[in-house]
Amino acid sequence: MLSGSRSSFDVKQHQPGQYMPPKGTKIPEISEQKSRNLAFKCLPGEHVYEAAVNVRKSVSYKDSSGFVPGTLCCTNLRVAFRPERTHAVEDNGSTIILSGEHDVALPCIEKILAVNSLPKTKVLTANTTLKFIPEELLIYCRDFRIMHFYFNQSGLETQAFRITNSISQALQVCSALMPIERAVPWSVENGGGSLKKGSVDFPTLLFETSMDWENELKRIGALDWRVSPINERFDTSASLSKYFLVPSKVLDTELKRTFAHFNERRIPRLSWRHPGGSDLLRAANFQPNTDPEKEDLRFVEMLMFANHSQCVIVDTVDELPNLAEIQMSYLKLRSLCMNENSVAGSDEKWLSSLEGTHWLDYVRSCLKKASDISCLIAERCRSVVLQEVDDRDLNCLLAALIQVISDPHARTFSGFQSLVQKEWVAAGHPFRQRFGILKEMEKDQSPVFHLFLDCVWQLLQQFPASFEFTEMYLTAMHDITYQPFFSTFIYNCQWERGRGNQRQNCGQMYTPINGWRDFTSHGRHMKGGDLSSDGTSSRSPSVWEWSLSCSHQQRAQFRNPVYKRIQHPEHSNGNCVPSNTDKVDPFSSGTCAVYLLQKGCLTLQTQFLPWKAASNQRRGARRAQSSESLLSDHERSLRIIKPTFTIPHSGQMLLPLLTSPRIHLWRRCYLRGSSDVQLVASTSTSTSLAKELQLLQEKLFRHLSGKTTSGTDPQADRT
Repeated sequence: MLSGSRSSFDVKQHQPGQYMPPKGTKIPEISEQKSRNLAFKCLPGEHVYEAAVNVRKSVSYKDSSGFVPGTLCCTNLRVAFRPERTHAVEDNGSTIILSGEHDVALPCIEKILAVNSLPKTKVLTANTTLKFIPEELLIYCRDFRIMHFYFNQSGLETQAFRITNSISQALQVCSALMPIERAVPWSVENGGGSLKKGSVDFPTLLFETSMDWENELKRIGALDWRVSPINERFDTSASLSKYFLVPSKVLDTELKRTFAHFNERRIPRLSWRHPGGSDLLRAANFQPNTDPEKEDLRFVEMLMFANHSQCVIVDTVDELPNLAEIQMSYLKLRSLCMNENSVAGSDEKWLSSLEGTHWLDYVRSCLKKASDISCLIAERCRSVVLQEVDDRDLNCLLAALIQVISDPHARTFSGFQSLVQKEWVAAGHPFRQRFGILKEMEKDQSPVFHLFLDCVWQLLQQFPASFEFTEMYLTAMHDITYQPFFSTFIYNCQWERGRGNQRQNCGQMYTPINGWRDFTSHGRHMKGGDLSSDGTSSRSPSVWEWSLSCSHQQRAQFRNPVYKRIQHPEHSNGNCVPSNTDKVDPFSSGTCAVYLLQKGCLTLQTQFLPWKAASNQRRGARRAQSSESLLSDHERSLRIIKPTFTIPHSGQMLLPLLTSPRIHLWRRCYLRGSSDVQLVASTSTSTSLAKELQLLQEKLFRHLSGKTTSGTDPQADRT
């Protein structure tokens, strides 16, 4: 046994900001001199690798295209272009992390292309070496942008070669990226500089505290539900949120007996309460390999029925694309839209290629499924349970989309951002895997969240006065998913996000008595960490701090000038339900009924739990049953392909038209890499049109007022 004070030793660890990439990775040299000489404001922890002056960037204006001269910089975080004459004004001294027009984060770069006039073209990857002097540089971005730079030939050949190689090497380091939460060290002092906290323009519930859930419970008027803290330490389910909503009659001790019977221990829980009394729940598929006791089954049924006598199970995989199909479709769409030679919005061949991507088909399928479920929820007081294998992808999409269709609050800034937090972030959608920010996770990529944004955009086009936000807002949210500088979209679940925000600058010490122990340096800021000088925690910012990613002028275009706010009706709270509801205790009356929603109609289920006799082939048995033989006349009327019933509060529900002419390509987002489309897209926005309309109205008012004062009757003129 070791004895004495010399028996302790320290293990040296690299600080988070001092990430060491794999052996053999080329790391660009940091040019401190360039950082000082350039009028380029670095982020904390950011270093300039290389810079080239007198570079021209191709840009599009309202009625023409041209070039802007400036300086092109490559850093350890991004590729940035700074025009010689810039009119950008920072908001009250706050730092804009990325200039959406001129900057691109390294993980957002899809590929870079070097071109000269020989002609030679070279696609630069992490392992290629440039062997000629480039005259042009094209950067293809994952957010559908194409950045085109031209190098002057007056003695700048060396700069062109060095900046191009530097970007290639920076991508090589990025391809073996450090833990992404360390990409931007928020709590550092880099030459006295530090990022300020951004302003939250729209109040947003993050659903990280029980109070957030209590506020949501109060808003939707679900008096017979409660906030459960059973997963507060994430020891029940690592992928679920700390808190969630369960029926008040189910105790936490009873709740514990149900987790093992669902995949990833993701039990049924409330997403939303319709004003008419129906409840929308979501859950993972049943875990058939367990052996539940009779009491366990009763508690599972209590969760599924949620105080109703009728439960409808929705298999979200039915009629919707799987993750691989969504990813393949998205890659085809990106390839088509970013090919300059193929972009021609009205060309028949191009439109045929667009149809071959199936992206718009998938958008239509999601909208149809969400619309059907929304009608089902509004028609009758029942429990509707969305079931997916692991409850982390299509369930997120449908649960959120149903609320956008049915709940006017979800179409406001605060409501929509809170909705994304609740149904995507807190619910454990694996953003890091689906966005593929880390190269080793490319096989798990699938842009389910981007598919959701496209569906919302389609609704915005058909119901422009029903949304408080604009297309510019949705485009900004689409783009920010590729920026690894915010905590919202870079983690797979709330537990993982909490660990990322609680990192400490820890070394390890061993003593014979205490063994291995962590120690923290409190006397200085952590490079890449979340501790301030006093040891308090400092969180990475949320994407909802829009002032960190968008200028004041950009944020001004977020607000929809034609939005008409709907006054919310009184919630029934389950105490005053419509006459067509069945708000009873299902287990006391014995009148429970379970249906499966499939291909637009309801099918009665005699067995729905996989642990009961003759139900192991549950999925196959459902599809084999004949709905005509099982349903009564009343039950057959519940088919929802074309609902003929009266929808409660129908003025609030958005039921989109789904024919091919009404489902459009999101041109401003997907075709922004085409210069022709940029010209068209930049000519009009809802904000500019509203201002023009206001000016015309003022001119008309002045004209009519002038006629009135001169003795002319304006009414006579109108006739």
